[in-house]
Amino acid sequence: MLDYTNFPAINATLNGTSAVLIVTGRGLIKRGRIAAHRACMIAAVVCSSLFLVSYIYYHAHAGVIRFQGQGLVRPVYFSILITHTILAAIIVPLVIITLARAWRGTFDRHRAIARWTFPVWLYVSITGVVIYVLLYHLYAAGSLVNFVAPK
Repeated sequence: MLDYTNFPAINATLNGTSAVLIVTGRGLIKRGRIAAHRACMIAAVVCSSLFLVSYIYYHAHAGVIRFQGQGLVRPVYFSILITHTILAAIIVPLVIITLARAWRGTFDRHRAIARWTFPVWLYVSITGVVIYVLLYHLYAAGSLVNFVAPK
């Protein structure tokens, strides 16, 4: 039987790596380094795609992991989770369209949508890591330090 306990950390790492690559890629294109920008953004798409596959696989086997935090952190967590989930659904087609426009060489249209894709994708990647920390480290099973493995 496969041990699923490492999947949340892997998923958070993929999200965090995507965030770093997205910011780096944006910085590179601002400096006119087109080939390096392209490589960073393709790597970000690969990381995000691997995250999505890993996330779906993990939750198909581990089920729903319930947030244990109480008090003020609870509405904060769910506010982050709700916005993250909605924007995560929106970002998939945005990334595909942005990537397709770059692939086709329609860079004026690519830039126009990338202005929207960048902040949404970055938010989803960063909040994915925040959700992981809150769910699996700070408030796992009512503890402030324990990691709780799904059954």
